[in-house]
Amino acid sequence: QVQLVESGGGLVQAGGSLRLSCATSGLTFSVATMGWFRQPPGNERQFVAAITWGTRPPYYADSVKGRFTLSRDNAKNTAYLQMDSLKPEDTAVYYCAALVKQGVAVREMSEYDYWGQGTQVTVSS
Repeated sequence: QVQLVESGGGLVQAGGSLRLSCATSGLTFSVATMGWFRQPPGNERQFVAAITWGTRPPYYADSVKGRFTLSRDNAKNTAYLQMDSLKPEDTAVYYCAALVKQGVAVREMSEYDYWGQGTQVTVSS
């Protein structure tokens, strides 16, 4: 049984930082693409970042590029999303997801096979 568990969300002031973690189990983590999506209040879920199993640099949404950093630790089966210079518009529920297929569009939510339960990030102005 595959499980993805996010942690690290919370309340932070604008300009602050948070690091989200996505701990996985039951998954061949080293060959999975890991993605982060977010759902702001009253809006649809949107792509944030993704990292493949290879050496290619992570993909980022334009809205977070230069502020967020996605990394993975294959020894710990965990992905991390470091979020710096946070803005109120980053407020959302953040979801971790895993994709086991290769050669698919990593920005597309529908391509992902497994999802975490989400963690709330609130950025106050």
